[in-house]
Amino acid sequence: MRLLFAAALTLPLAACASITRGTTDQLTITTTPPGAAVKTSMNHSCQSPCTLTVGRKDEFVVTASMPGYRDATTPVKTRLAGSGAAGFAGNVLVGGVIGMGVDAATGATLEHYPSPVALVLEPHAAAPAPTPARPTRKKTTAPKPLAFKPEAAPEG
Repeated sequence: MRLLFAAALTLPLAACASITRGTTDQLTITTTPPGAAVKTSMNHSCQSPCTLTVGRKDEFVVTASMPGYRDATTPVKTRLAGSGAAGFAGNVLVGGVIGMGVDAATGATLEHYPSPVALVLEPHAAAPAPTPARPTRKKTTAPKPLAFKPEAAPEG
């Protein structure tokens, strides 16, 4: 009897995505090369690789920067998560309209993508190395060949 009572009490909790998934998400950000300064449009900042805690319904832009490299930027969007949809559907059976409203308001049914965020920073184009100046050759005139005149054979 106690087991049945415990199951009856926990079933509504399992159906609600806000309870099973929470209202925040852990988002890992990596960069190539590592060690870049990472900032989001929501004022989060860290040095890669790092993990940020963000609201499940928050959409934002991640920018990574590092001296000698071009900044890399990517938008992070949200979409309906498979497990979030299951929790939301469970509200129909157990949690009712109130549970559905809470899940929708908190974004508990959502997940971020891309997740993890991987940014590749491209090095600034190096200035082409100056080509060494070619030495200029002086125009020289080759010595004129001497004309060979055979000596006249002695008469005799």
